[in-house]
Amino acid sequence: MTAAEREAWLCLAFMPHIGAESFKHLLQQFGTAQRAWQASADEIAPILTRKTALAAWRERRSEAEQAAQAALTWAQQDHCHLLLSCDTDFPTMLTEGITPPPVLFVRGRSELLHHPAIAIVGSRHATPPAMRIAQQFAQALAEQNIVVVSGMATGIDTAAHQGALQANGATVAVWGTGINRIYPASNQQLAYELAERSVIISEFPLDTRPLAGNFPRRNRLIAALAQATLVVEAALESGSLITAHLAAEMGREVMAIPSSIDNPQGKGCHKLIKEGAKLVECIEDIVQECPLLLQKPWLSSYAINKATPTIPASPVAESSDCADTVLHAMGFAPIHPDSLAEQLHLPAADVYAALLEWELAGYITMMAGGRYQRVKS
Repeated sequence: MTAAEREAWLCLAFMPHIGAESFKHLLQQFGTAQRAWQASADEIAPILTRKTALAAWRERRSEAEQAAQAALTWAQQDHCHLLLSCDTDFPTMLTEGITPPPVLFVRGRSELLHHPAIAIVGSRHATPPAMRIAQQFAQALAEQNIVVVSGMATGIDTAAHQGALQANGATVAVWGTGINRIYPASNQQLAYELAERSVIISEFPLDTRPLAGNFPRRNRLIAALAQATLVVEAALESGSLITAHLAAEMGREVMAIPSSIDNPQGKGCHKLIKEGAKLVECIEDIVQECPLLLQKPWLSSYAINKATPTIPASPVAESSDCADTVLHAMGFAPIHPDSLAEQLHLPAADVYAALLEWELAGYITMMAGGRYQRVKS
């Protein structure tokens, strides 16, 4: 591809109101990006039928040209790449089941986009147990040279990326903003680590803000890049369920980890399981569903604790019978001490003392609203 054709390709891809489908139809109609970019509004009207798209074609072409120049300049930095969907090193997985994005901004190890991968997604407002589970699953997958794909959001996404990095493994972060704009800001350090040790990708022009409509588009890339999508914790109204349904539509495997029936953040996973998603309790469940992920047999040492473990004997030295009773009664869903006291018919002061004992031992944590949740089995 000539430099002029490549630049025209970028201009066309960054044109407001032109998505992957419109881009594909324009190329089919005109043969090359240059011819499409040089076409008049009347010539493209049969393809860009929306009034907003035609108005943008007439009035906002300079925006696309500036975005294309900015992208070319950005790609001159070390470890920064622009992958066009026509390039030979464009990820094959993004051409199967979806219309591929015309352009990918890639920062870091672009070769990871061609490795076997599992997507791990879930709630932005995840409970501590779900965060731990996501991190453990990501770590175990990374230890087996399986790439972990996620979306860089707070909660489960963050835990998944961190788990893979802690295992010195690889993870792909798919952003819903421009690749030069870190979102959320709280993940700034994580973003630097991802760029240095793994890879970040985005289909959006530089400086694109975190608009709500961007994230469903990002979700389709997460689902497409992975052989399977694992949902760790998700409410019924959740972007993670969108990702799971997109994965299913693409013919990818969908898996979910069950949660307490009292946990509203877990009801989305239960819905997926009812719809046919694979119920996952340990890594072996993933391997059974996706046997081609590994080139060698799984080792039992990489199995992860089940999502709903049995309650062990009290690990707190010289703990009281009351402390044991309180811990056993808690389960793994958030609960208020007053509810525990009423349920167990114990004085509230004794329940609060027991909770403090377990909190200091690291087995429970305080949540919003004065509730407590067990985070360790």
